[in-house]
Amino acid sequence: MAAPTAHQTHSRPLEGRVAIVTGSSRGIGRAIALHLASLGAKLVVNYTSASSAAEADAVAAQINSSSPGSAIVVRADVSEPSQVQSLFDAAEQAFASPVHILVNSAGVANPSRSSIAETSIETFDRIFSVNARGAFLCCREAANRIKQGGGGRIILLSSSTVATMKPNAGAYAASKAAVETTVKILAKELRETRITANCIAPGPTATDMFLAMPKEIIKRAIEDCPHGRLAETYDIDRVVGFLASDASEWINGQVIGVNGGIV
Repeated sequence: MAAPTAHQTHSRPLEGRVAIVTGSSRGIGRAIALHLASLGAKLVVNYTSASSAAEADAVAAQINSSSPGSAIVVRADVSEPSQVQSLFDAAEQAFASPVHILVNSAGVANPSRSSIAETSIETFDRIFSVNARGAFLCCREAANRIKQGGGGRIILLSSSTVATMKPNAGAYAASKAAVETTVKILAKELRETRITANCIAPGPTATDMFLAMPKEIIKRAIEDCPHGRLAETYDIDRVVGFLASDASEWINGQVIGVNGGIV
């Protein structure tokens, strides 16, 4: 990306940049979308299921009500190649600009928290379809599209579960390990493109999805953290904001733990 102006550096470091945040109707993705918008980015708020449409619209409305906020909403399943292409097409058409930033936040977990021995193939396929295949497809599209804008940022979300290897998270942890491998190889493949590719691995975060877990799991997560609390979404979105900016130019191919010391 081009060197930031003084105005960009001090107030809106992402001004004029177009960002896609997948899975941004709620939770960590929502927080990231709102934060990038506050830094000046033009946002594509993405969701998958019809039940999330109202939440996605609310995120875009909040961005558009700020000054000089700008956001559109695009429904797309990141596990489907044609829909990923349409997602990028919509961004380019709406903002008359190439995409500069991809944050792949869309993901699913194993709601039953079953062991590997008890995980159904349907559950395994669903987790890998969204988490691993979805990340791969978004990276593939971004690698081609972001080049058109002269450089940019690809940021994927993994999980501290890859490192902690907690029981009953085998399929989920494996899918996120694939995400981490993807970003490391992608960073090397994109040499000389001025595109960086990095991954953050959040620890347990106080989102609706995690707070729906059994109380004993939440209690253990808090006890495991040296800070004695769950992460808040702002703990995550600030790191993404930094990685999306020009200030992170020399960080590439990294998996950054954002977990309060759990790992």
